[in-house]
Amino acid sequence: MNLSALISKDPRLRIVQDGMIHEDGRCVIYWMQRSQRGDDNPALNLAVDLANNLRKPLLTVFGLTADYPGAQRRHYRFLVEGLPDTRDKLAAKGIPLIVRIGRPDDVVAKLAQESAACLVVGDENPLRVAQEWRDTLSKCLTVPFVLVDSDVVVPTSLFPKEEYAARTIRPKIHKVWDQHLISIPNPRAKVRWSEKDAIPEGLPIDPDFLIRTLGVGGAGEVKDYRGGSVEAERRLRRFISERLPGYAIERNQPTPYRTSELSAHLHFGQISPVTMALAAMESAAPADDVESFLEELIVRREIAVNFVTHNLYYDQYEGCPRWARETLAKHAKDPRPFLYSHSQFEAAETHDPIWNAAQKEMVLTGRMHNYLRMYWAKKILEWSPDAETAFQVAIELNDRYEMDGRDPNGYTGVAWAIGGKHDRPWPERAIYGTVRSMSYDGIRRKLDTELYLKRIRSIESGVNDC
Repeated sequence: MNLSALISKDPRLRIVQDGMIHEDGRCVIYWMQRSQRGDDNPALNLAVDLANNLRKPLLTVFGLTADYPGAQRRHYRFLVEGLPDTRDKLAAKGIPLIVRIGRPDDVVAKLAQESAACLVVGDENPLRVAQEWRDTLSKCLTVPFVLVDSDVVVPTSLFPKEEYAARTIRPKIHKVWDQHLISIPNPRAKVRWSEKDAIPEGLPIDPDFLIRTLGVGGAGEVKDYRGGSVEAERRLRRFISERLPGYAIERNQPTPYRTSELSAHLHFGQISPVTMALAAMESAAPADDVESFLEELIVRREIAVNFVTHNLYYDQYEGCPRWARETLAKHAKDPRPFLYSHSQFEAAETHDPIWNAAQKEMVLTGRMHNYLRMYWAKKILEWSPDAETAFQVAIELNDRYEMDGRDPNGYTGVAWAIGGKHDRPWPERAIYGTVRSMSYDGIRRKLDTELYLKRIRSIESGVNDC
């Protein structure tokens, strides 16, 4: 039986390698990578359904590589903290989780061979490294291979070209999102791996052991910022009950935080955006607050995924629109009021106390409020010798210190702030040209900066009350 004959036509699915399912194989393999959760996971669900249809057990495998570009110790700690939650939720469905060290494509190819897999199901990921893994794996497998777009609300394939701005993608998303904002089923495996056959060997799923085994360094672990689906569910409950009411008006205030603080959990796939959206829609929060949250969670997040999917240069200055690069080039020789090096930016050694506080918050806590993140990136443009240098500095610092670094949202945010992506030309001014600017006086008018600076000082002294 061909894979394409067994699965329905669904814009969330992409058959990478069609062909005859090995019905005499021993199992179905689900390669978990971007969607690191055991519930509300469409890729896992497809794998369960296929395994049940074929009357085979399902094995889930996670390939843990120690050299993912830009990933730091703090990111690895967050990731491995989530694996026990995933293991436990999968075990409740009769599905073992196998974790192995190595390039994920190699890990999956070897497991498929040694377990005599019938087929492989994976989760979609638009980032360059992840796409290379999937392409390489497809050339190694001798069985069918299908991917599922599990970490967006509206399937990315419904937007086949790069969108110009939020206003162009918003009506397209709203037109179809009712079809996708529905509860995700959580089927169980009907057939378990036979007790007489040992489950293929994996590493102990213990965060401390895995961190020691990986031996990764770089930016240190972040206190009180825990990974995992259980923590994600706790944060979602807190957000719905305490922060969603009033979100539309207060979400841009960094003190106290009014956001969900779930961007890192979304990045690692430890919670589904559909789960979050439905929780907001089913809450008693005012309609304006729910609408504002869904705009951020779905429209803004998914235009970022669209950008990364369709723009080969999403993490480079060349990926910014031509009009912005031309106006910035026109103003490249404009005098800069201040010039800082990469190391000065990293050490928060600028003249601007608000910018320094935002940089320190990112380094110390692994996060920065989104409104300050925009200001932070635009000032790097203003205080760098040219836009290309500014773009590189912003990407490197964001990816190194933000817990949701190396993510479509981060790449899109830097491209918006420095290179006008998804924005329009504004009145021309020095350095920025017609790219939108932000000023120190402007941010002081909009935010309670004294309260924010006080909070960052308390974090520096070891007290984090957020």
